[in-house]
Amino acid sequence: MKKMKCIYWLLVLLVIAACGGTAPNQHEADDWIVAAYYFPNYHTGDARNELEKGAGWSEWELVKQAVPRFENHRQPLVPEWGYLDEKDPQVMAKKIDAAVSHGVNCFIFDWYMYEDGPFLNQCLDSGFLNAPNATDMQFALMWANHDWMDIHPYKLGDEQRILYPGAVSPERFEEIGDFVIEHYFKRPNYLKIDGKPYFSVYDIQRFVEGFGSREAAKDAMDRLRDKAVAAGLAGIHWNLVAWGNPILPGEVVPENTPELISQLGFDSSTSYVWIHHVVLPDTATDYNYVRDRYFEHWDEVAQEYPVDYIPNVTMGWDSSPRCYLGSTWTNTGYPFMNTIGNNTPANFKAALQQTKARLESQQSPLKFININCWNEWTEGSYLEPDTVNGMAYLEAVRDVFGGG
Repeated sequence: MKKMKCIYWLLVLLVIAACGGTAPNQHEADDWIVAAYYFPNYHTGDARNELEKGAGWSEWELVKQAVPRFENHRQPLVPEWGYLDEKDPQVMAKKIDAAVSHGVNCFIFDWYMYEDGPFLNQCLDSGFLNAPNATDMQFALMWANHDWMDIHPYKLGDEQRILYPGAVSPERFEEIGDFVIEHYFKRPNYLKIDGKPYFSVYDIQRFVEGFGSREAAKDAMDRLRDKAVAAGLAGIHWNLVAWGNPILPGEVVPENTPELISQLGFDSSTSYVWIHHVVLPDTATDYNYVRDRYFEHWDEVAQEYPVDYIPNVTMGWDSSPRCYLGSTWTNTGYPFMNTIGNNTPANFKAALQQTKARLESQQSPLKFININCWNEWTEGSYLEPDTVNGMAYLEAVRDVFGGG
C-alpha cells in the first residue's frame, strides 16, 4: 500500500511539472484573483459596427475626437501604445504580458450575446484566445446583457434608440448555455471557483425579463449547472453584478437585491463600477470621496447579501468622449454626466491597499477583487498606459498584489 501511494504522488508531481506548475485557474488559499474588466470595442471589422458606423470604425474614433468640456478637463486621452486593434493575437499577447507582470491575473470580458447573435466577440475569440501566451492568464465572461443603445456618440436631446435589446428568449438562452460551456468553460485557463466556471450577469432585470418570471429564470440557471456537470465540470459559479444607481439609459434597479440573489441561487455578487452606488455631486468629484461612499455601500451589502461579495476598485470615470461634440456638455444623464477627478495613481494605489486590507480583515474565503477597467477609454477608467501617466496604474496594482 505504501508503495502504491508513493507511485501515485510521483505521478501527480510529474503531471504538475509537465503542466508548468499550478494550473492558472486553480488557486491556493493565499492566492489572489485580481481581475480587470475588459471592454472589447477597440477592434475593426465587427459586423454590427460596420453596419451602424461604417467600415473600419472602432471606439478608438471617439477617443481620438474627444475634447475638454470644462476647466482642467484632461481630454483627449492618448494611449501610450497607440490605437491598437485588439483582435490581433499579437496585440493581445502584449496586453497579457503587461497584465500578468503587474499582478492582473484575469480578464473578465464584457461579453455581448443577443437573440440574433454575438457582438464585439472578435477581441476574445480572434485575439485573446489565439494569443501565443493566452494560457498565462485566466479569463471569464460577464454577460453584458443590457440593451445596447445608440450612444456612440449621443447627441443631447435625441431619442434614446435601442439597437440591440438585452433580453433573450428561453430557447435562445439554452443555445447560449451550450455555446459557453463548449467554447469557453472547458478551457483550462477559464476562471473557476471551486472548480466551477465563473459566469457573471450584468443586468439581472433583463435576464429575468427574457424568461417571464424569477422561477423560470432559476430553472434555466439550474439547467445550465446540470449541463456543466454533464460536460465534466463541477457546475457553474453564478455571479450577480449588483447596482443601485442606474447609469445606462433604460437600466432599472431591482427592488430587493438580497431577495433576488436568494431566489435565483446566485453564488456571489459584485459591482462593475463605483458610480453604480455613488452619485457624483461635482463636475469633477474627488476620487477619495467616491471611494469612501463606495466603501459604505460595501459595508451594507456585506451584511445584507446572503453570498460572498467581490469588491470593485474603480480607476476613474469620464464618459464625455461618448458625448456628441456639437452638444453643450451638461450633467443631465449618461453620457452627459459628472466625472471623477483627482484619480491619481497614488490615490488608486491607496484604494487597492484599503480594499485588500478590508478583505483580509473579513477573513473572506474568496480573495477576489475586480478592477474597472482594463480599457474603458471612453469612460475614463483604464489600466493601459497613457502618455501622461505611463504604466503608473499597473505599477500600483503590482505594488499591492505583486507581479507574475
